[in-house]
Amino acid sequence: MDRLSAMQVFATVVDKGGFSAASRALSMPLATVCRKIADLERHLGAQLLVRTTRKVTVTDSGRRFYEDVRRILDDVRDAEQQVSGEYQSPKGRLTVTAPTLFGRLLVLPIVIDFLKANSDVSLRLVLTNSVVDLLEDQVDLGIRVGALSDSSMIAVAAGSVRQIVCGTPNYLASHGRPTTPGDLRHHPCITFAMADKPVDWAFKTSSGRVQRYPVESRLILNSIEGLVVAALNECGLTQLYAYQAAHHIADGALDIVLQDHEINPVPVSLVYPQGRRVPQKLRAFVDFTLPRLSDRLSHIAAQCAGA
Repeated sequence: MDRLSAMQVFATVVDKGGFSAASRALSMPLATVCRKIADLERHLGAQLLVRTTRKVTVTDSGRRFYEDVRRILDDVRDAEQQVSGEYQSPKGRLTVTAPTLFGRLLVLPIVIDFLKANSDVSLRLVLTNSVVDLLEDQVDLGIRVGALSDSSMIAVAAGSVRQIVCGTPNYLASHGRPTTPGDLRHHPCITFAMADKPVDWAFKTSSGRVQRYPVESRLILNSIEGLVVAALNECGLTQLYAYQAAHHIADGALDIVLQDHEINPVPVSLVYPQGRRVPQKLRAFVDFTLPRLSDRLSHIAAQCAGA
């Protein structure tokens, strides 16, 4: 039995929550996954997993073994990286994740320049609006827009971005400019939602408290870019992050309203796991990306400052 291979399979079953999911993640036949787990349990003389028709449960012994296996696999990966020189110079594969539109508009241009400057590095950029588990999905770095909840990660601040409400000058001329969040009840709004349900937007009160106000959703979309298109076509007011419409605001196609009631800008951070040596490819990417992303966020803030 290849114990290291069996450990990798076991860790993947636990990480993915099932045999079928592990089979897909490893590109390995389901029967092979099952056999390797059975061989490992037979070798150890202990049951690691309880498999039913609905789910896979990790036993107490399996949980303790998983923690040891994860450390072993991390040590093996570190050893391989050291031998291949990944700690001496930027080289190898780097995996980065970012929110979809933020990644396309702000991160992808930086990635392209980074690859031009680092010929021995290849990069996989995962653009998704889901929060990716960096450890479970073996992602080197995440770019996050919003407050961070995972204190086990190293977070490097790149800047912040405003959450704004905007509409076209023509729309505002014909419907009037809202001066308080309560005025939104008189305006058709273009809202982002994954389902047809009531929507509310957050604003800051005069006392500094954050309060949510219900809005009338005349058009509901599950696409941020769709919100911008609809707003430009005078369907109503919409709420966006400033980067999503900065150039339309700068050229006068969209105006910002309710500036005095905006909540605090949300942070933008580069996040990666702590506790292990940082490969040069990751350190190089952070050093390359941070000043460029910070400059871009500052430029967006300037574009929206006078709107």
